[in-house]
Amino acid sequence: MPREDGPDDGGFADALLEDELRQAAAVLDPVPAELLQAALDAFALHDLDARLAELTFDSLVDALPVRGVTDAPRMLTFRAGEVSVDVEVTEEGLIGQVLPPQSARIEVLGGPQTTRPLTADTLGRFTSDTPPTGPFALRLRTGGEVIVTEWLRA
Repeated sequence: MPREDGPDDGGFADALLEDELRQAAAVLDPVPAELLQAALDAFALHDLDARLAELTFDSLVDALPVRGVTDAPRMLTFRAGEVSVDVEVTEEGLIGQVLPPQSARIEVLGGPQTTRPLTADTLGRFTSDTPPTGPFALRLRTGGEVIVTEWLRA
């Protein structure tokens, strides 16, 4: 109940409590430096002009299991307008294709590791010998257009 001789200090008290809780969390359960750097790097890579490619198929969710197959590759399909990207994720790396077939420069975004850009040939095919670890996304540059896929965990 507000006092008659002054303003309600509830908001001020809430702000002090929040500040104390933030300080306690920073001391008792700090954010790992690698995670903080990955978050900063991910934000720095943000493209305001990029179109987001929606995940339309994920074999972990949408495919029927095949009897006897225990380590099937993960199949993903992303779509942004008329452009789609099919990707197979294995322990050996990535294999994919941009449709309709076209040349593209592709970057695998994720974690603190840096990956070399991939190049899709004129048929839209690309490969990477480095499998993604942790959260990852793909950034495609096709002509004047930039497309970024949703982030997924490998």
